[in-house]
Amino acid sequence: TSFEHYFTSDKFIFIVRDVFNTPNFVQEKVEELDIKNFEIIVLESETRGQAETVAMGLSHLSEADKRNECYIFNIDSKRHEFKKPDIAANSDGYLEVFRGEGEHWSFIELNDQDQVIRTTEKVRISDLCSDGLYYFKHISTFLKLVETALEQQDFVKGELYIAPLYNRMIERGDIINYDLIQKSQISFCGTPDEYETIYAQIKDSQS
Repeated sequence: TSFEHYFTSDKFIFIVRDVFNTPNFVQEKVEELDIKNFEIIVLESETRGQAETVAMGLSHLSEADKRNECYIFNIDSKRHEFKKPDIAANSDGYLEVFRGEGEHWSFIELNDQDQVIRTTEKVRISDLCSDGLYYFKHISTFLKLVETALEQQDFVKGELYIAPLYNRMIERGDIINYDLIQKSQISFCGTPDEYETIYAQIKDSQS
């Protein structure tokens, strides 16, 4: 329900592997949520990271569709009542961030004008941590960035992440912004313990 404000207006693409009956599970849940326009893309094998995963899920789109904007969100988080920020209209891309601890995030660095001048993966350059929501004004731009990153082997610890792609956009003068949210606006469920905590909260609210 992270994006329920857009269930009737936007197209959703779910990218999955065919393991543990995942495609059928996603199909069932999407229908329960009554998302009007969606696709489930099933990948046959593992990828070299989140950026390649998303690129493979979007590469089949028509050239007209590739001119559209896209929001990318990791499955290991739940975003509460997301609404598209006004900054998207004036950005070539943006990252949603929160103030957090630890080294295991993507990070952004700002200049004195509050502009994003660098992004990193697993390298703490500030306390502004990506929550896994990324925006690109054009899908075609994202796909080209991934293609170039793969050609140049821009891997971090063996994986191709999304956040570092923005550095190429920054270098060429694109407008990259950020949207700072409160940590309470997102719940993390990437580990079993985090998932069990969220699941217990949901069950308590329903009882």
